[in-house]
Amino acid sequence: MNPQLFLAFLVVAVALACTPGVDWAYSIAAGLRQRSFAPAVAGLCGGYAVHTALLVLGLAALLAGMPGVLGWLTAAGALYLLWLGFSTLRSWRGASFSTGTAASGAAAPASQFRIFLQGMGISGINPKGLLFFVALVPQFVSPDAALPVPVQSGLLGLTFVLLVGVIYSCVALLARKLLQARPGAARQVTLASGIIMLILGALLLGEQIVPAVSAAMNRA
Repeated sequence: MNPQLFLAFLVVAVALACTPGVDWAYSIAAGLRQRSFAPAVAGLCGGYAVHTALLVLGLAALLAGMPGVLGWLTAAGALYLLWLGFSTLRSWRGASFSTGTAASGAAAPASQFRIFLQGMGISGINPKGLLFFVALVPQFVSPDAALPVPVQSGLLGLTFVLLVGVIYSCVALLARKLLQARPGAARQVTLASGIIMLILGALLLGEQIVPAVSAAMNRA
C-alpha cells in the first residue's frame, strides 16, 4: 500500500469522523443515558464494518449503481432515524440527570444487544455511508501496490472503523465527564441529540418523497 496515499486517507478519515452528525448524536446520548457507551460505539463500528465487507466483496459498487435500491435504503434509514429521535425525546422527558448520568442510563444487560443493534442500524442502514466507501476509499487504493486491491480496500475500511471507534468513544466519554455535574446541560444535550436525529431523518425522507411526488405529477 502506498504510504502517502494511506496518510492522506488518515487525514480525510479523521476529518470526516470528527464532523458532528447523527453518529455523534447517538454517541453523546449513549454517554449520558447508558451505564456503558461501549455497546453503542461498537454498534456504530459494526455498521461501518458491514460497509467494509460490502466494499471488499464488490457489492458496494453494485448497490451504488442501483438507484432504486439506494432509494429504499435511504427511506428505511430515514424512518429508523425518526424512530430513534422520538425514542430519545421520550427518554429525555422522563430522565433524571441528578446523579451525573441518566437514572434510566443503567441499562439492563438484556438491553445491551439492543443498543448495539441500534448503533449498527444508524451507520449500517445509511446510504451516505455506503457512498462514502464507494466514492472515497477507491481513491486511496493503488493498483500498482503489492497488496491486491480488495485487501487494500479492506485495510482502509477497517482503519476507518478503528478511527471512528476511538473518536466516538472520546465523544461519549467527554460528554459524560463534562456534563455529569450539569444535569440541566445534560438534558439539553440529550434533547439536541433527539432533534438532530429527527431533522436528519426528515431530510433523508424528504430527499426520496419530493422526487417521487414530482415524477408522479409529471406522469399525470
